[in-house]
Amino acid sequence: MERLVIDGGKKLKGEITVQGAKNSVLPVIAATLAADGVSVIHNCPMLCDVTAELDILRLLGCEVEISGSCVRIDSTKATRCEIPENLMREMRSSIIFLGSLIARFGCARVSVPGGCDIGERPIDYHLALLEKMGVRTVCGCDGCLRCECPDGLHAARITLPYPSVGATENAILAAVKAKGTTVIENAAREPEIADLADFLIKCGARIDGAGERTIIIEGVKRLEACEYSVIPDRIIAATFMSAAAVTGGKITLRKVCPEHLAPVLPCFEASGCAIKSYSDCVTVSAPKRLKSMGVIRTNPYPGFPTDCQAVVMAMACVADGVTVITERIFENRFRHVAPLRRFGAQIETENNAVAIIEGKESLNAAKACSTDLRGGTALVIAALAARGRSEITGLHHIDRGCERIENCFSGLGGQIKRLD
Repeated sequence: MERLVIDGGKKLKGEITVQGAKNSVLPVIAATLAADGVSVIHNCPMLCDVTAELDILRLLGCEVEISGSCVRIDSTKATRCEIPENLMREMRSSIIFLGSLIARFGCARVSVPGGCDIGERPIDYHLALLEKMGVRTVCGCDGCLRCECPDGLHAARITLPYPSVGATENAILAAVKAKGTTVIENAAREPEIADLADFLIKCGARIDGAGERTIIIEGVKRLEACEYSVIPDRIIAATFMSAAAVTGGKITLRKVCPEHLAPVLPCFEASGCAIKSYSDCVTVSAPKRLKSMGVIRTNPYPGFPTDCQAVVMAMACVADGVTVITERIFENRFRHVAPLRRFGAQIETENNAVAIIEGKESLNAAKACSTDLRGGTALVIAALAARGRSEITGLHHIDRGCERIENCFSGLGGQIKRLD
């Protein structure tokens, strides 16, 4: 079993280039299936989820070549519309193939996807919006979804009950080749939505309003593959910032979009960190002791992101005072609380929705196991802050979202290594 061995208590300092956004590159890779020809995707992080998604493309008949952070995908020979259960179960975002398969073949056979166990993430929204566009879905007793579009995809007016990122992405992917003009109301507004739309627009799609509440899409008959570079990962950027904060360090993040970090910057400023933003750089300087961040509530973008909740909680564990975090997106996203307590963190929870963190002056070294992606990175941050040697296991979760996390932090002066 692989583990991270971390000797904490070292200030992080220096510069680091932020990887491409996981939540952008996954839908963009899926979208290449709907485009004819060879797509070249730059700034692609080599994550477990990316590897799993490329395996799915190969199974569907695409040719895939990887060179560093560049992926070349030739969808010319794609002929299959079925994804087996074992590949779907590897990651939650595999459901994004539903829209691209239907756009390409007019049919899809997939199973209910897997991923981190952070709460219920039903796909009802996905199926309902596709039904409005002419897709018939049958769910077999084996959990397999069989989707067909006998009369072809047609435009629809879609109002999402909740601004679901995945449902918005599937609606966009299906609508770009549907006949007529589709309107998506109450759409998700995350930067990754706009990034997917920008890729499709470069392929010839007609999309207006991506990143806003209302998206208008005029369907086209054909998409041509293109060369594209995905945006930087705002969640990983916040992770590095949190690590610098708990160690009392100072780091500069390069190749970031400061405007994408706007929802999280107030809590760093409230903690006493000094933030300087440039065109594509952000520098964070931590005080000797962090301060309480008050009350933080997760919300859809442009609210505070649920994916940053765990790493900010790790900050609160060593802040002076009480921080309250309310999780409003997923009902099972406090699984990192118990492992954080192993480091001596003082955290109480109410109804699995509110966490009350009383910061301590220091944390103890501990052995802990990651239970999900973002919670795993929070444990690494706690270990970097703790004095002594800690061990973190369950690295397959962390590897789903952060590319070689040990290399990232060791490059900033952290004492961290991966061992078998």
